[in-house]
This record gives sequence, C-alpha cells and structure tokens, in this order.
Amino acid sequence: MVGAEISLMEYFTEQNIELFLERFRSLGPLPGVLLTFLKSFVPPLPTIVIVGANAAIYGLWLGFLYSWIGLVMGSLLTFWLIRKASNTPFIRRWAAKPKVQKAMVWAQRNGFSFVFLLSLFPMGPFVVINMAAGLTRMPTLSFAAAVALGKGVMVFCVSYIGTHLSDFIDQPIKFIGVAFFIAVSLWLNRKLQAYFTSSAAVTPEPADTME
Repeated sequence: MVGAEISLMEYFTEQNIELFLERFRSLGPLPGVLLTFLKSFVPPLPTIVIVGANAAIYGLWLGFLYSWIGLVMGSLLTFWLIRKASNTPFIRRWAAKPKVQKAMVWAQRNGFSFVFLLSLFPMGPFVVINMAAGLTRMPTLSFAAAVALGKGVMVFCVSYIGTHLSDFIDQPIKFIGVAFFIAVSLWLNRKLQAYFTSSAAVTPEPADTME
C-alpha cells in the first residue's frame, strides 16, 4: 500500500500534471476540475501541485475557479455519501478509529469553524474532515458554506502565489495583501458561524436534507 502511494506521488509531479492538462485542454475545464475533484477520494494527490498547475495552464482566475469547483464538489459528495451510508457496518467500523473519533468530537463542538479552518490548509486529512462532518450530521448548508469559503481562501492563495512567485521573491511586502485577504476571510467565518449557529438553534435541520 505504501509502495503504491509513493508511485502515485512520483507520477503526480507538477510537470506531469501540466502535461496532462495541456494534452486535454480541448476538453475545457473538465481536466482541471476532475483532478481537484479526485482529491476527496484519493488523499495522496498533491493539492498544492494540482492547484498550481491549474493556475499555470488556465491562468489565475480560471485556474482558481476550476480548482475551487472540483474541491468543493468532491467534499460535498463525500459528505453526502457518508451521511447516506452512516449506518453500514463498514462506516461504523471506520468511525470507531481514534483519529476519526477525535475529528468527530471537534466537528460536534465547533461545526462550521472545524470545517472552515481545516479547509484553509492545502495539506491535511481532507477525507477525514468531510466524513467526520457527515457522520455528525452537520447541517448541509452550514457544511457547504464552510467548505466553499475555506477552500476558496486556500485555492486563491495557492493560485495567486503560484502565478506571481517571482513578484513575491522580489517584493515580499506583497505577502501583506495575502495576509489581509486571509484575515478578512477569518472575520467572515466568524460572522457566518454566528449566523448558522443561531439558525440551527431556531430551526434544526431534518434527518437528511439532500434527498
């Protein structure tokens, strides 16, 4: 299993990913969206490399959009599938693992912030985060908003830095703009969390809203 993971990582280099995107560029956004979508189901895929390659091939804004769509769609599908299969023996055994139990406790206590903050990082246990949120039956709208905002911040920062790397090397002060963008996003996170917390207290979500 470890050997297969290493081989996968060796194949998914920035050069190979850019060659793949160039080869199938005639298919429009599909290749760029597909690669980031698969991240939710193939954890070893390098998020930073894929997002950077999308920005390099499609340009900053289209690359950002395609990466963001793929990551959000993959997260939502994982979340939905786990909610549907939460009572199956396989999922119950998986949920009993210490790492998953810890993630579920955090998801139950923090909800929106748990998903948003962990979505900010380009490297992390994304699958565990999405599945833990699904197992705790986090409100669908709250999860979608947290993922969309968190992934948006992360993808934009990676895409922007990747396409302006030489500028950042010559003018490190530009990192202040990125830091400001993240600070505004954190402020928005607090506002959204307060909104979803108050909404959940007044009108709790039914057992399953995605049917």
